[in-house]
Amino acid sequence: MSKPRLNIVIASTRPGRIGPAVAEWFRAFADKHGAFDARLVDLLDFDLPVYNEPKHPIMQDYAHDHTRRWSQSVAAGDAFAFVTPEYNFNPPPALVNAINYVYKEWNYKPAGFVSYGGASGGLRAVQTAKLLLTTLRMVPIVEGVMVPMAWEHLGEDGRFLSNDKIDPSATAMLNELARWAPVLKTMREPEAVAA
Repeated sequence: MSKPRLNIVIASTRPGRIGPAVAEWFRAFADKHGAFDARLVDLLDFDLPVYNEPKHPIMQDYAHDHTRRWSQSVAAGDAFAFVTPEYNFNPPPALVNAINYVYKEWNYKPAGFVSYGGASGGLRAVQTAKLLLTTLRMVPIVEGVMVPMAWEHLGEDGRFLSNDKIDPSATAMLNELARWAPVLKTMREPEAVAA
């Protein structure tokens, strides 16, 4: 039986971002954890404009190639880890836009957050994002990874350097995602809809 797929979404698209370094560390950590087929998904690669589909996302009748590519990426995930900074107490606009691009592709999937920032470690952005996820029938889990003063965790080569305060939270989050992913998958199966 294949492992559930964990899409690790890099939420920041701005130049100079440290999200890819944090996400690379988390992907390697998830690989060692072993419960998931962990994949990096960089929003920058999708180049999504501000939402420009003429029809509501619930219809899944997409006019643009960028939306179809994004839809396929989201649909392939069984669980999500959003690696996100905090902008003015909120998630980055690129993440909010990407989440709103599709609807059914998100349904009945668990999500966790690897947040980073200043003193709050991005926690305020996570709370706001969780409200959005619940409207998509996702299950945002309680466990998460929080990295305060994230720039202090970068090595000279730009790699993210974790520590014994961060690693246990990553393990707890992956454990919880691994509990939810198979249960929610049954809710996405056709017979669950017919019941």
